[in-house]
Amino acid sequence: AYMLFPVVRFLQYKCRLRNRVLCIVLTLLLVGGVLTGLFRLVVPPMVRECGHIKEVALRYIEQGTNNASIPTAVQDFIDENADQLHLGELLRQKDVIAGIKMVAPKMWELFWGTANVLVNIVASLIGLLYLLFLLIDYERMSTAWLAFVPKHRRRFVENLARDTAHRMSGYFRGQTLVALSNCVMFSVGFLLIDFPMPIGLGCFIGLISFIPYVQVVGILPAIVLALLRAAETGANFWWLMGGVLLVYVVVQIIQDVFVTPKVMGKIMGLSPAIILLSLSVWGYMLGILGLIIALPVTTLLFTYYKRY
Repeated sequence: AYMLFPVVRFLQYKCRLRNRVLCIVLTLLLVGGVLTGLFRLVVPPMVRECGHIKEVALRYIEQGTNNASIPTAVQDFIDENADQLHLGELLRQKDVIAGIKMVAPKMWELFWGTANVLVNIVASLIGLLYLLFLLIDYERMSTAWLAFVPKHRRRFVENLARDTAHRMSGYFRGQTLVALSNCVMFSVGFLLIDFPMPIGLGCFIGLISFIPYVQVVGILPAIVLALLRAAETGANFWWLMGGVLLVYVVVQIIQDVFVTPKVMGKIMGLSPAIILLSLSVWGYMLGILGLIIALPVTTLLFTYYKRY
């Protein structure tokens, strides 16, 4: 409700659609359409590519490779652990779900014992109903709690809540733009170097970059894909990884020098130096949570320092 209400408000007051329920329905249809479009753009190519990668991985586990560029330590690690993890049996299954069921029966039973499909559907519908009611009475519900604040503190608390909501919404809006730009840049970069699953991997890295600097986690699936591409085509593993690192460096430079300062600096009112410093300090103190709250909290601290 917090994320969707600005769209509902835009439709109701800017587009002059007076009926709140109609605005909510249009907002949900719009969001559903965007998500469906992204799903159809990203998922089918990933499914096709995953089927091919599965075959390559099975051949690699069973037969190994003669590619001298693949590190010996990696080959030895796979040989030692493939049997223990039953990777061969898993990959031979035509149905991946059936393979998981075979190699992990206890996990399967636990999953189906605790996550009944019908209950999940009902819970989702109840959640959608809550969302509808929250959006209908959003203004009243978002301010009703002020009645519990003592009157002599109410104005300060109200201003603080308003400033916090403004900064947080601005941060999430800006960070979403940064993450979407990273999706595009990483996908284009992987396409240019002809890397496996370019759109899927690029979107994955871009989405996790919503939390600053967490996109480095994407190196792990990139290593696996580079290993399989080298085993299949005979390409040099180190050249493939060099291309991945080059994409990372270029995207990171563009993000830190142009995208983040322009987007987040304009929204949050912070200079590039302060942005990097606040991410470093808050990330050091609170880890991932610190990276998420760094910019809005820093902006609030500056605002109230100047005010008082």
